[in-house]
Amino acid sequence: MDKQVYYPLEIFDKSPERAISILKENERQRRLEKGVSRKLLSKLTGVPAPSIERFETTGKISLESFVKIVCTLNYFDELVNVMHEPKYRTIDELKDIQDNENRKRGKRCK
Repeated sequence: MDKQVYYPLEIFDKSPERAISILKENERQRRLEKGVSRKLLSKLTGVPAPSIERFETTGKISLESFVKIVCTLNYFDELVNVMHEPKYRTIDELKDIQDNENRKRGKRCK
């Protein structure tokens, strides 16, 4: 008899809120692993310590500040590789990607 495997519901939650929650927790964990205080991270990045605290508690931060933190914690390569390669689920999506790979602007709405 096969054993049934159960997965936590979080694996199905691919919402922006869940992504922000994961990013803020990952940033905090990486900062703590490196033994860097919020105050020191603020000094290294130029991002105000209250902004770092707000990000770690609420997930709210500007993209520019987030990038400064990520780069300071040595995750530049991982960050710039986000959305680097096209993703597709069907052959039709792949064909659309190939048809549009040289586009400079989006399509007009009708």
